[in-house]
Amino acid sequence: MATAADFSESDGTLRFSGSLALADLGDLPDRLDAARPARVIDLSGIDRIDTVGAWVVHRYAARHGAAIEGLSDDGQHLLDQVERADTPIASPRHPPSAFLRVLGEIGEATTIAWRTMVGLLGFFGATVLAFWSLIRNPSRFRFNAVVTRFEVVGVSALGIIGLMSFLIGIVIAQQGAVQLRQFGAEVFTINLIGRITLRELGVLMTAIMVAGRSGSAFAAQLGTMKLTEEIDAMRTIGVSPMEALVVPRTLAAIILMPLLGFYASLIAIIGGGLLCWISLDIPPITFVQRIREVVPITDLYVGLVKAPVFGAIIAIAGCFQGMQVEGDAEQVGMRTTAAVVQAIFLVIVLDAFFAVFFTWVGWN
Repeated sequence: MATAADFSESDGTLRFSGSLALADLGDLPDRLDAARPARVIDLSGIDRIDTVGAWVVHRYAARHGAAIEGLSDDGQHLLDQVERADTPIASPRHPPSAFLRVLGEIGEATTIAWRTMVGLLGFFGATVLAFWSLIRNPSRFRFNAVVTRFEVVGVSALGIIGLMSFLIGIVIAQQGAVQLRQFGAEVFTINLIGRITLRELGVLMTAIMVAGRSGSAFAAQLGTMKLTEEIDAMRTIGVSPMEALVVPRTLAAIILMPLLGFYASLIAIIGGGLLCWISLDIPPITFVQRIREVVPITDLYVGLVKAPVFGAIIAIAGCFQGMQVEGDAEQVGMRTTAAVVQAIFLVIVLDAFFAVFFTWVGWN
C-alpha cells in the first residue's frame, strides 16, 4: 500500500517522500503553500508520481524558482509534459470597431483580388506558351479533344442561346417602341434592334451564357481531376495538362464564340422583327430593308472582333479556377462559382474597353 505524500526541509532543499499520486496527496498542497522557499526539490525518495502530483511540484518550483532533481526517466517525462502544458490562456481581445472591421475586409478582398489577377495573368502566359509549343510540335495537338469541346461549348448551347436571344430581341423591340412612340418615331425601333444586337447585346449575352455553361463546366471538370489526382498522374507520365486540357477548351471557346455571337444577334433580330410586325405593322421585307440601310457593317465587325477575346477570357478563367482546387470537394463548388463570377466580370470590363476603343477609332 502506498504511503501518504510528505516532505522535509533542510539546508534550502525540499525532500519529498511517499506517493505523489492524487489519492495520497492529502493536505500536501496546503502545507507546501505554508512552507519556506527552497532552492532545490529532491524527488529521489518518492514511490510514484502522477499528473496531479507533478503539477503540485511544478507549481511550487515555478513559484520559488527551485530546481527539481532525483526523478526517474518516466517521472521526468511526465513533469516535462506538465511544464509544456502550463501556458497562460490568452484573454480574448475586444472585437474591433465596425469601421476597422469593414476596412480589414476591404483590404483582405483587395489582396485576394490582386493575387487572383496576378495568378490569372500567369496562367494566361502558360496558356500562350502551351499554344506555341503545339505550333512547334503539331503531332501533340489533340484534334479529337477540340471537336469534343465544340459540342459542349457550341452545339449544346444553341437551344438556350437561341431562346434567350429571341426573347431579348422581343424585349428590346417592345421597350424601344413604347419609348419612341412618345415622339412618333416608332420606325427607329428597327435601328435600335439592329445596332444594339449586332454591336453589343448579341455577343455580350452570349458570353455571359457561355460563362455560365461552359466556364463553370471547365472549372468543375478540371477541379475534379485535380482532386482525384488525375492531373498529377498526367504530369507523371509526361503529358502536359496545359496542352491536353487547357488548350482544347480555350481553342474551342475562341473559335465558337464568334459563331455563337452572330447566331445570337441574328435570332435577336428575328425576335425584334416579329414584334415589329405584330405590334408596329412593319412587314418583314420592310424590316430587313431598313436593317440593311441603318446598320453599318462595322457593327458586325465589332461583334466579331470582341467574341474570340471573350471566349478566351471565359475558357482561361474557368481552367485557371479549376486548377486551383485543393483539399476537398467543397473547393470544386467554390472555384466553379469563382470562375463564373470572374469570367462575367472580365467580359463586362473588356466590353467597356472595346466600346471606348472602337469609338476612338471611328467605328461608332
